[in-house]
Amino acid sequence: MTEGSFRILIVDDEPNIRTGLAKGLAREANEVATATNGEEALGLFCKAHHQLVITDLKMPGQLSGIDLVRRIKYERPETLVFVITAHGTIETAVEAMRLGAHDYVTKPVDLDMLRLQVRNAFEHYRLVVDNQVLRQRLASMGECPDIVGSSTAMHDVFKRIRQVADTLITVLIQGESGTGKELVARAIHNLSSRQTRPFVAANVSALPESLVESELFGYEKGAFSGAARQKPGWFEMANGGTLFLDEIGEMPQKTQVDLLRVLEQREIRRLGGEEAIPVDVRLVAATNRELEELVAEGTFRSDLYYRINVVPLRVPPLRERRDDIPVLVDYFLRQAQQRHRREPKQIADAAMRFMCNHPWPGNVRQLRNCMERLVVTVDGPVIHVEDLPEELRATPRHVAVSLEAAVEEAEKGAILAALGKCNQHREQTAQLLGISVRTLHYKMNRYALQ
Repeated sequence: MTEGSFRILIVDDEPNIRTGLAKGLAREANEVATATNGEEALGLFCKAHHQLVITDLKMPGQLSGIDLVRRIKYERPETLVFVITAHGTIETAVEAMRLGAHDYVTKPVDLDMLRLQVRNAFEHYRLVVDNQVLRQRLASMGECPDIVGSSTAMHDVFKRIRQVADTLITVLIQGESGTGKELVARAIHNLSSRQTRPFVAANVSALPESLVESELFGYEKGAFSGAARQKPGWFEMANGGTLFLDEIGEMPQKTQVDLLRVLEQREIRRLGGEEAIPVDVRLVAATNRELEELVAEGTFRSDLYYRINVVPLRVPPLRERRDDIPVLVDYFLRQAQQRHRREPKQIADAAMRFMCNHPWPGNVRQLRNCMERLVVTVDGPVIHVEDLPEELRATPRHVAVSLEAAVEEAEKGAILAALGKCNQHREQTAQLLGISVRTLHYKMNRYALQ
């Protein structure tokens, strides 16, 4: 029996197929229900929460298989849908996947392969639901959880957040500028037992070198020229909670020594002061640089590096999670529409393809700002390629095309090699490549590898 409570609904007008699939999948779920047409299936689906629906595309009645997929994904977007297709209806299966179907099954059905597809799909479902629960918990705490994505790379991020959140362990978040490192740090804090205590975010690179020490540890009145009053530092302000030090690689070496001492002794001294002040602070640091290289160069202390790099957490750049771009576009578009009280807009297919292929050097921050701009500047209900900011469209085409062609050739080669290694078994191929079966099918169709 599969872990968790999973229900399957099988929809097919052929009794033999319906019965055979129900028996063959009996051990993969807690309950397997069947329906003879789309109308009956929709009625059953609305009464019970089926995590997986397996439906034929050609059935009698007014509700076709495609219509059923559309209705199910509208009612419960997280529901997994497999479509059963014969050789002549592959194009319809692709259309169903465009509407949100997770995978397709070809006739005659290979039960062993289908069981593997179902197990992989349920594992995917667990990850999606876990991530939804995580984001709902963050939202209930008053946060705007912009950590959006269902790609394999983001599953790893969500998993690591859950692992480290309710501990005292020091976390080093690594990632390019604009990937959302502070959002990850806030998620770690908000899912910990310190959630009701302060979260202090400080960017080391935003301060002149001479001010970093006084901001970090505070200062006493008269400690230096201009110190007219006593001022607590970041550590004191975060006492009992979490201190997030962004761009820690820019910290001056003298301050690195002081920070290491604080982390080991759990007490600070204000600048110009003699009193040792105990502090209970959970440190989360972040950097967009390779700290190991800075250690090798002698600009970052190795002992501090090993002290803060207890648990590394890498936030991937947007170009490594292109599958998430359509979801992010929709999310930021809806956010901006609500914030600026604008009518809903849609993204034309060509514009979406353009954005999915764009390198986004500014990562998620750049994409969010782009959606904000488009909501305000585009008058019509549809956003086209020509509406995109000029700096996006101004990318030299010969560079973009050559890079895109190189990526496509590399992807095709990797897919073909993996297919050969797995004897054309698509589920095993997807696992080997680290992508979903749906993504594999999409890329095989795109590159004409059928």
